[in-house]
Amino acid sequence: MSKPIITRCEAMGLRMTGQRRTIARAIEDSEDHPDVEELFRRASALDSGISLATVYRTVKLFEEAGILDKLEFGDGRARYEDAERDHHDHLIDMHSGEVIEFVDAEIEALQEKIAKKLGYELRGHRLELYGVPLRKR
Repeated sequence: MSKPIITRCEAMGLRMTGQRRTIARAIEDSEDHPDVEELFRRASALDSGISLATVYRTVKLFEEAGILDKLEFGDGRARYEDAERDHHDHLIDMHSGEVIEFVDAEIEALQEKIAKKLGYELRGHRLELYGVPLRKR
């Protein structure tokens, strides 16, 4: 389990205003990959005084600090997730836009094998698969 976003921000010396804390909470409560507009809806439900501009600035700050990972799934919207979440990969349904998280030991081993074969020690990766549902016959 990773440390709370607020704790990590404070450890980095970031000033944590009440609104930044609310935005951090909205991110931590997310089980999906929200874009800034969705984070704004969630944060403003907790604090109606939060502006969209504040959410944009805070997300950018958190991303630059390495607190958030920016994800782009080809739909023109940047989405975000906590950078310290357990490792997983993504399958994106090209029809619905649904993002399915998965972990596969065979894929992980294959990536390690490929890196080693090419003379590298793998330090990280990001895998995104794009597909459409199979038609049932």
